[in-house]
Amino acid sequence: MSVAHTSTVDTPAGPFTAVVAPDGAVLASGWTSDISLLTPQIHASLMPSEITPRADLGDVTKAVVAYHEGDLTAIDTIEVRQKSGPFLQHAWDVLRTVRAGEPVTYSEYAELSGRPAAIRAAASACARNSVALFVPCHRVIRIGGNLGGFRWGLDVKRWLLAHEA
Repeated sequence: MSVAHTSTVDTPAGPFTAVVAPDGAVLASGWTSDISLLTPQIHASLMPSEITPRADLGDVTKAVVAYHEGDLTAIDTIEVRQKSGPFLQHAWDVLRTVRAGEPVTYSEYAELSGRPAAIRAAASACARNSVALFVPCHRVIRIGGNLGGFRWGLDVKRWLLAHEA
């Protein structure tokens, strides 16, 4: 039986909630205070048997607060855990190399991921990312600067990109 923990932090972009495995890896996160919007994103093989609230998630909470206060690299060393096929796993790893303030287009992201023609697959990697912020899918935009989509809303994506600029 694995017991994960969850906590919500108020941020300038709205409430941010994370679900963290017993070893500290983030299983799901996003700008919401409703955990029921996060748990469906956790792969079945990683789903904890119980999720209990905590006031603080240690390094994860510190990183979230520091990031929103301006330390844009605070999130870089936080361990994450999500599961899918080989391309998505690789694409999520690649996404963690996209630097704050240097957004890439979906086609550039597909190229960075080793499959330049797989623009839809790259977009799918963003859409299926369960650990928003720590795997910074908000840093992928459309050609021409349009924001594209974002599970947590375009106002949040706009705030994050402006914060990182």
